[in-house]
Amino acid sequence: MTIGVPPARPASAAPAVFAAARVPADVALPPASGAPGPRLPVGPSAAPYGTAPEPAPRPDPLDAVADWGPVTTAAGVFRLVPVRLERDLRLITAWMNDPAVAAFWHLAGPAGTTAAHLRAQIRGDGRSVPCLGVLCGVPMSYWEVYRADLDPLARYHPVRPHDTGLHLLIGDAADRGRGVGTVLLRAVSDLVLDRRPMCGRVIAEPDIRNVPSVSAFLRAGFRLAAETDLPGKRAAVVVRDRAPRHAP
Repeated sequence: MTIGVPPARPASAAPAVFAAARVPADVALPPASGAPGPRLPVGPSAAPYGTAPEPAPRPDPLDAVADWGPVTTAAGVFRLVPVRLERDLRLITAWMNDPAVAAFWHLAGPAGTTAAHLRAQIRGDGRSVPCLGVLCGVPMSYWEVYRADLDPLARYHPVRPHDTGLHLLIGDAADRGRGVGTVLLRAVSDLVLDRRPMCGRVIAEPDIRNVPSVSAFLRAGFRLAAETDLPGKRAAVVVRDRAPRHAP
């Protein structure tokens, strides 16, 4: 099961945050009476006496995907593992060159093509996290978990703060067409809603032509919210809401 690739997500740097400089204990401050005291160093020479600015904390718009942990599904124990290029590039490149995947992801070609797609997210600001889906210890799918409200999708379809999006491909043809995608979509969307308390909805936008993918989302508890034109595809916007997900 595959879906189309979303528009490129521009990386944005977090604003710098600086710690206030502290005066070393062995440098006397001017006395309160106003009498002249030792002059404090200024300009470049002041650097050894101050505290170096602390690096800004990396933003985490998705609440630590790496720490979400495993879940038990009808297909086995499943976990999202953030991608590492040096470990995972060859495998993901092979999947992207499968004709059934390439028809919707448009990333067929040399490893550099896939690497550029992955690197844009890994080096970005955390609004999209590329992951391997590991089932019973075996990597078998590729996922992108992203903040839909910070994504170009928001230009084309109404989204709410903290809406979380999913992109998915099943890498092994043997795992397609037998319900594994449906099981994993339900498990991952549950995981999102359990681990992201501010998120009220999980959203996806598979290509409307990818009937198996759309059907898998609907069987996993998503509802068809709209059809909309996105760059390069006509999409079925599907939504899984937090409120009724445990209803009988």
